Amino acid sequence: MAQDFERRTLPQVGTVATALGAAFDSDDAIISIRIANVTSGTVTADCYIYNGSANIYLVKGITIPTGSSVELIDGASRFVVQNNDRMYFVSDTASALDVWVSAVDSIST
Repeated sequence: MAQDFERRTLPQVGTVATALGAAFDSDDAIISIRIANVTSGTVTADCYIYNGSANIYLVKGITIPTGSSVELIDGASRFVVQNNDRMYFVSDTASALDVWVSAVDSIST
């Protein structure tokens, strides 16, 4: 069975927590999260998933230097999101982050 690889992006995330599109609609595997600092100064960033009842942080207060990016999933690591989970990003600086998330959609089918 072929895998359905997908990507979601968010440009210029700032000081208001911003959802990565709509809620996930099935059991998906997140295979990559890259957050880039697009400003001329160092920024801090948070990434969390709201699971319907609580915010679950993947990273909180990570420092990203000017012109750099961070990869939140290391090597062969993966994690599963389920129906209605929503991923959010926020920075301490306006319009500071570009975000790219790659996933395998509907891994249980």
